[in-house]
Amino acid sequence: MVVIQKRSKRKPSGGRYTSQPTKRIATMGNIPANTKVGKQVVRSRRTVGGKVKSLLLNSDQVNLFDPKAKKAVKTKIKTIVENPANRHFVRRNILTKGAVVETEKGYARITSRPGQGDMMNAVAVAAPEKTGKKR
Repeated sequence: MVVIQKRSKRKPSGGRYTSQPTKRIATMGNIPANTKVGKQVVRSRRTVGGKVKSLLLNSDQVNLFDPKAKKAVKTKIKTIVENPANRHFVRRNILTKGAVVETEKGYARITSRPGQGDMMNAVAVAAPEKTGKKR
């Protein structure tokens, strides 16, 4: 099945709109890439206009920028520490923009969108605080 991103058939009141436009390529969407930690796998997808979009499915490397030293280094990802997009993504090792990962050089926050490009960028951060709930 194709994912279509268009207006709902129903109004907020529950009534139906008079006519529905047909499905068009411009309204076509895709399922998320859900980039995981692992050996690098990149897939390409054709977009509208014949352009190509790279999808990063798995990756174990990140371009880490250190703001103090003003240098970027390519490092390996050890594990995911936290992910503000969804707390279950940590358990499933899914990388998104804003996720905090542990690398060989320390902790880093991902600044790029892994599902939209073929490489990840990150900025070095201090160790995140543990926000476990007390019972």
